Amino acid sequence: MKPDAPDTPSHGVMDALDESACVARARAGDQAAFRQLVEQHRERAFALALRLTGAPSDAEEVAQDAFLKAWRALPGFRGDARFGTWLHRIVARLALDRRERLAERLRREAPAGAEMPDVADEAAGELSGAEDAGLRLTRLLDRLPERARAAVVLYYYEDRSVAEVARTLGVPEGTVKTLLSRARVTLREGWTREEAKQR
Repeated sequence: MKPDAPDTPSHGVMDALDESACVARARAGDQAAFRQLVEQHRERAFALALRLTGAPSDAEEVAQDAFLKAWRALPGFRGDARFGTWLHRIVARLALDRRERLAERLRREAPAGAEMPDVADEAAGELSGAEDAGLRLTRLLDRLPERARAAVVLYYYEDRSVAEVARTLGVPEGTVKTLLSRARVTLREGWTREEAKQR
């Protein structure tokens, strides 16, 4: 079962018609209209970037880069999907690219034979007994392979359909279903191990 969809801020919420008009004006170069779109989608773009990158500073950069990329690409936006869906695809791709680049850099810079630090394990030590279920799940999510983590975040947290997740990740729908299925097994097993440690 999916968790409830994230709350959208009540101030300045646009309906689909308002957003369409705003997108049309922004496509024509109206910067004020684009600023309205940024205000409308900033919190959810940041939240998605944070779930995918795991670090607020990275998430902030990813969200900013995504809006910049969206502004530049807006003239080519055909409106096949809602603006928010299109923007979240950009955020997800940039966040995944950033994590992959960071992981690659860490691998290159690590001394030969050195074991890579597990950031999630380090955080776990700091949390000790005060850790709650949400933090434990976040740690387990962080250990998933990049595409599996992205699929879980987009499907369960962002409430995207399998088809939308497939388009965002650039993979077939069957691959998304496989990623989700394997991620559920991995998360369940990890949760069971964590529970056993708590006893």
